[in-house]
Formats: sequence, structure tokens, C-alpha cells
Amino acid sequence: MEKRKLGKSKLEVSALGLGCMGMSWSYGPAKERQAMISLLRAAVERGVTFFDTAEVYGPLANEELVGEALSPFGDQVVIATKFGWAPAAGDQERWSALNSRPEHIQKAVEGSLKRLRVDAIDLYYQHRVDPNVPIEDVAGAVKELIQRGKVKHFGLSEASAATIRRAQAVQPVTAIQSEYSLWFRRPEQEILLTLEELGIGFVPYSPLGKGFLTGKITRETKFESADFRSTIPRFRQENIDANQAMVALLKRVAEEKKATPGQIALAWLLAKKPWIVPIPGTTRLDRLEENLQAEEIELTADEVGKLERAASNITVQGARYPEHIEQMSYR
Repeated sequence: MEKRKLGKSKLEVSALGLGCMGMSWSYGPAKERQAMISLLRAAVERGVTFFDTAEVYGPLANEELVGEALSPFGDQVVIATKFGWAPAAGDQERWSALNSRPEHIQKAVEGSLKRLRVDAIDLYYQHRVDPNVPIEDVAGAVKELIQRGKVKHFGLSEASAATIRRAQAVQPVTAIQSEYSLWFRRPEQEILLTLEELGIGFVPYSPLGKGFLTGKITRETKFESADFRSTIPRFRQENIDANQAMVALLKRVAEEKKATPGQIALAWLLAKKPWIVPIPGTTRLDRLEENLQAEEIELTADEVGKLERAASNITVQGARYPEHIEQMSYR
């Protein structure tokens, strides 16, 4: 698989990574452990070198899974994880409190290192900006971890351009992870220009719109209570119906390219910038292979422009998150 560098850093990863969250959390019950270990190792065999997890996924279980699955591969793979959450008071199962205080980061990194079975974390993101902790303090804490050899690269997730600049002034930021796809294009307003100026890589999560852009979700789709899409306004039945226009657009392009809608959604991201590395998630080998084949699809500048103009004429219905979660973004 083609390799890409995240911005002007020396961190080189496969052009497509693998988001691991859904293996343990959020998209329904945790999947069978051995099957997920096999899937992660199959991804490595197919050229994937970039894997994304977080301590809050599970919580803790996803890091343990990724650590066990990838420990045989050592430096062949790059593992990104995230800090910045803590259990709610008296409830170890509900990690609903933000905590990016430096002393908490120092504690969190030790747990992640142990669960991931590594000596240093390749890419360590702040999961959400903590309004109670100056970003300079967060960047300084990670800078210290880098100096101590426990972390190699610093990243932020869902941060505003102003916050990125403030963090960058303390510790160079290697990558920003934020949601980005044809049905959520907010990063184009300011983030992408900022990253290009500063030489920072971009890692789009939910590049397939939490599964919607594959065309597999319809009004008949039922989300169980353990699937967080059951709480997302964009996935209400009436909005699913309205948003099929985006899928129809992708299907038209896919027919021309002899591809699938999901592959076109990924190919569009890959065509945007050479420092963009999407991390589609899956729990199925056939979907993994389908996603990886998107790298072989070339969209010309004219095709990208035509697709974007058509997508811009479609009004996506429904918020991407419940309001209390959305408020945590772009701080």
C-alpha cells in the first residue's frame, strides 16, 4: 500500500488506516475477541500500518485488544491512541468527564503503554479539548512525555484552528483527527488551510459517515441500544430518508468507476491532499478489503470538483451528534 507522511513530520503511515473503536465499543456489543485479533492481523498482512484506538473505547478494552493483536509486529505498525477522559465520579464504567490536567495525562500514558504493550506511543492525541485546562499546559505535558521517550508524536482531535496554533507554539503537532467526509465538510472552512500552513497531517475519522455513505443503511435499518447511532439525529428515520440523496450521488460516480459508494467516499478524501489519511473502521474482513481497494481508484481534479459541487447542493438533514457532544468540538 502507498505510504503517506503526516504533514512535515517524519511519521509515515499507510494511506488508509484502520479505526478500531467499533471492535469493542459504540457500534453495538463488543465483537468476539479472537475474531477481531484475526482481523487486525489481516489488516497488517494487507499493508495497513496505521491503527487508531483510545483509552475511552471500552473503556480500556480496545487498547488491550489492539495491544494483543499488534504486539507481534513491533515497529512495523504505528498505533495512535488518545487521552483526556476520566470516569464519572464513582462510576468506572461511565467515562463522561473530560480531564486533560497534566498530572492526569502522566497517569493515563502509563496505562496506555501497558495495555498497548509498547515502550512508546507513536501518536498521542488529546481526545477532546478540555475547557478547564489551557492547551499550552496540555502541549507542555505531552512535550515532557516526548522528552522522556514515552510518546513520539503529539496530536489533537476536534480542535479549533486557534487551539491548534496555540498548541503548536509549545509542542509541534503531528496530526489533527476530526470527522470529515462528503456529508460533514466543516474542516474545509478553516482547519485544512491551517494544517497546510503549519505542516500538520490530517486524519479524518468517520470517513464513511458512520457507515451511511456505504449505502447499506436505509429506513429499515434498526440500531440496537448499544449502538450510539441510535442517539444521533442524523440517523433518525426521517433523516435517513432525506440523506439518501448523498448516497445516490456516490452511487452514480461509483457506477462510472466500477466501484462501491464507500470506495468513492474514501477515494475523494485520498484525492484531496497527500497528507490526509482516513481511518475507516470495520469489524468484517470483506469490508476491510473493500475499503483498502479505494486506494486504487483515481479521481481527477475535475472529478473531485464535480463531486463536491454536486454534494454541496445536498442539504444534509440532522445533527452529527447530540448537542452535549457537539459542544465539545472545535474549542
